[in-house]
Amino acid sequence: MTSSTRPARLRPVLTALALTLAAATGCGTEVASDTAAARSASATPAPDRAELEARARAVQTVAEHVWVTEAPGYTLARQSVGVVGDDGFGSVYTTSAGGQIQLRVERLPHADADCTDGPAAGSAQDPVVTCERDGGQWYRATESGHAYAQEQGDLVVTVSGAREEVDRAALRAAARAAHRADDHELDQVLPPPGEAAGRQPVERGDLPPVGDGAPNNDVGASG
Repeated sequence: MTSSTRPARLRPVLTALALTLAAATGCGTEVASDTAAARSASATPAPDRAELEARARAVQTVAEHVWVTEAPGYTLARQSVGVVGDDGFGSVYTTSAGGQIQLRVERLPHADADCTDGPAAGSAQDPVVTCERDGGQWYRATESGHAYAQEQGDLVVTVSGAREEVDRAALRAAARAAHRADDHELDQVLPPPGEAAGRQPVERGDLPPVGDGAPNNDVGASG
């Protein structure tokens, strides 16, 4: 195992984490049952595959991009489930003490998974201090956050968290347990039919097509 102090191309661990955690912490306390327990306890057939695919489309992803994981003491926050990028998937697992692990599945190039693959631009405020291969995945850490990443075809699966909330052993376990959801897990994770409508992103009408996306404050002749 070799280490590198070169910064990673992956976006800062906690930047993406903060965006998703607002949903996980500000939308009540609804949680899903542990995925392994849900699988073993399920005595009824999973919904029709066409229904599951429709539920995935309702949150703007595809069923094949929905992944789940397991970590002792962590439970999926159902309200955190949503799309990442164009058709990726993201969710957050929480503990009763406030610990949080984020799972993200998105289309990214190899260099965004392999943090050891040459020089890269990192965050000046929170540069990468550890970057190394760990089994079949890459591990990277900043002073505040850390993550494991693995490639699955054209997808990169990332499991991340704040270092003060989740230690490396727990993060490694969650990363190694991450897997594509089967039909029963899809039924547990995806919002029920009709519920996802309120989770669609709002189409802003005041954002210009180019530039930094600042609101357009121009007013007409009438003021």
